[in-house]
Amino acid sequence: MVQRLQSRADRRKRILFLIAVFIVVFLTMFGRLIQLGTAEIETTGYVPKRPSVGRPSILDRNGNLLAIDVPSSGVYAEPRFIVDVDEAVEKLTAIFPDLDARELHQRLKSKAPFAWIKRQVTPAEEQALWDAGIPAVGFQREKRRVYPNGSLAAHVLGTVDIDNIGIAGIEKWIESQGLDVLRQTGMDLSHQNLQPVTLTLDIRIQHALQIELAKAIEKFGAKAGAGLVLDITNGELLALASAPDFDPNTPADALKPDRINRIAAATFEMGSTFKALTTAMALDSGQFNIRSVIDASRPLAFGRFRIRDYRGKYRPLSLPEAFIYSSNIAMAKMAIALGPENFRAFLSRFGQMSRLTTELPESAHPQLPRSWREIDTATASYGHGIAVTPLQASIAVAALVNGGRLIRPTLIKGSDVEERVLAADLIKPETGEAMRFLLRLNARTGSARKAEVKGYFIGGKTGTAEKVVAGRYAKDLNLTSFMGVVPADDPRYLLLTILDEPKGLPETYGFRTSGWNAAPLGGAVFERILPMMSLMPSFDVRDVSFPSIVAQQAYGSELFSGATLHGASGHDTPIEEPL
Repeated sequence: MVQRLQSRADRRKRILFLIAVFIVVFLTMFGRLIQLGTAEIETTGYVPKRPSVGRPSILDRNGNLLAIDVPSSGVYAEPRFIVDVDEAVEKLTAIFPDLDARELHQRLKSKAPFAWIKRQVTPAEEQALWDAGIPAVGFQREKRRVYPNGSLAAHVLGTVDIDNIGIAGIEKWIESQGLDVLRQTGMDLSHQNLQPVTLTLDIRIQHALQIELAKAIEKFGAKAGAGLVLDITNGELLALASAPDFDPNTPADALKPDRINRIAAATFEMGSTFKALTTAMALDSGQFNIRSVIDASRPLAFGRFRIRDYRGKYRPLSLPEAFIYSSNIAMAKMAIALGPENFRAFLSRFGQMSRLTTELPESAHPQLPRSWREIDTATASYGHGIAVTPLQASIAVAALVNGGRLIRPTLIKGSDVEERVLAADLIKPETGEAMRFLLRLNARTGSARKAEVKGYFIGGKTGTAEKVVAGRYAKDLNLTSFMGVVPADDPRYLLLTILDEPKGLPETYGFRTSGWNAAPLGGAVFERILPMMSLMPSFDVRDVSFPSIVAQQAYGSELFSGATLHGASGHDTPIEEPL
């Protein structure tokens, strides 16, 4: 009996001992896991402090996908546990031929606890690595940003770095909207549990703009080009393009110097498109009206410097003639008559004297004259000596024709309009009507005639500016632009097209000015996009009417009296604007 009790006691002791051993083993394992999970990883190269993070999807205004996260994997090694470094390097370079064998060998023989081999590998590469069975080499689950449309809207979307953190464009803007804070809290982020970001872009319009821009760049041998489509009523950007562009799926391409966003991150002397602002200022001042005549008979002299007209009439010009013949002399005289301070103040009210900010982090400061002497005022009146971003030039022209509201542009659908109104009632209603009339007149008979599209009442202004190279104007290098609005009587949309250093062609009679390249590019874009924009064509025999202009019997108003057919003109070729 005593022996039986002793045997039971021994068994109980053995069981308790085994339980204790298991507890110690599991506690040791648990402690080691905690240590590995919290220890700071030492590496011989760049290693992120956390796996790649999740981001919200990006959609266009119609719900089409522009950017999304997809599952991916990163390959890492634990060098201190690799027995045969040569074998590991041989197998890894066979799977990943782009790896540098010598550099990889150095990292793997370092005996560090952790080293990245390659980030964001494909499923096929992952399977090949599994099949190779390399000891001490494993995977870390990551997220990869994918842009299914390639380079479409690249300068708007921007791109992300290897850790899926936005570094440019809307992707960088998203970081500032609270994503970085959520990430720092340690939340498990994925596009499924983040609200998508819906842009104002329409990929149909964006695609049309990029295609026509690429065609024009090739046709005219241009160095680069850019364009945008803006809703004048609310400041929404329906398209924004800059070429050369890049594929955000290959972020390194975005770093090339010629991939700059020419619409928001670069400044240019906008040439004669600036004359719309000068003309509006003159009309709004009350010192000039639609029937005013400005003497453009002789060049303006400032010491040895002369302001001349390109293919000028060199006679007194009515104000509409000064606009459609794009007279530098007339514009300079009107600006000088109003004075440098008034001109500066007018440009400032229209947002041309300060940096324009939007959701895009990339935005440039305008380049302004150091002083505002009379000569600086004269040259700025026709867009020389002052450089602004094409985007801020566009919103100023939009304000001239939308009732005088300067609206900060946006790329985020649903953004409150009133919160983005920078200024209101900037011009008198009669000034706005006069500017719409002049823009339409220029498309009917002036330098913007090649932007006409049958059935649509387009208004526009062209601009050709000599580029500044090494501090001097280069007469053989131009930046050409076209600023168009539609419909001209009650504008809804604005289109800007730009070509950088276009060449003259036999069909343009050797001319490289904007009436021969940027304007027809604008017409080609309008022809493609207007049917998509709920604007019905009209083939009425009457053109757009401007009753107060017709009543004043201003130059060109007879074209809008109802006596002529839409699109009729006495000119066979565009009037060329000054350089």
